[in-house]
Amino acid sequence: MNRSPAAVTGLAICALLGVLDLVGLAGLGMDDGPPAAVVLGGGALGAITLAAVIATWRGSHGGLPTVIASRVIAALLGVPVFFTDQAPGWARIVVAIAIFATAVGIGLLAAARRRSTSGISRTS
Repeated sequence: MNRSPAAVTGLAICALLGVLDLVGLAGLGMDDGPPAAVVLGGGALGAITLAAVIATWRGSHGGLPTVIASRVIAALLGVPVFFTDQAPGWARIVVAIAIFATAVGIGLLAAARRRSTSGISRTS
């Protein structure tokens, strides 16, 4: 995969989502926050995403599948918010936006990956 605008944008979206997962750790232990397991799992997936984005940017072939897998799992962690009455309305909106952003980021990365067979190359 080359550093096309789609690839760079996809990586940036996934990196931003990973950072937001790490920021979500601040909600650990809050009365109206999500369960601790979800917060800790999201934080771990955020760290994995960021490490994989860096590896992908540096040309690692294993980085991109790791970015995609970590974002899919992170998005799936948010799905239960739509099926519980205890979640506040704003949480559903935030999770819906995150799932949409995940789909866009993964779509851009998948499209860029299909166009290329080598790792992200350094082009200037």
